Amino acid sequence: MLDGKKRLRKRRKIKKSFVYILRCADDTLYTGYTTSLDRRLKEHQMGSKKCKYTMAKIRRPVALVIAWEIEGTRGNALRIEAFIKTLTRKKKK
Repeated sequence: MLDGKKRLRKRRKIKKSFVYILRCADDTLYTGYTTSLDRRLKEHQMGSKKCKYTMAKIRRPVALVIAWEIEGTRGNALRIEAFIKTLTRKKKK
């Protein structure tokens, strides 16, 4: 605390964020979060080093199964992503 005043943490709003599920060529499912869905899908398709799971050629090409646009903070989107990752494969389909 500075000068006896509590420092308040500001929550930043994100204009757009997405949680998405991809189907990989080896029939696995990948769940992710991004603020730019088009850019992120291109990165997955190209095997960018930023996309460690889909970087392997065996997992490409990838296909978008579903994407949700999430409103609110980044934390909201990450909590939804984490919840989806806990679901079984059967429930994701």
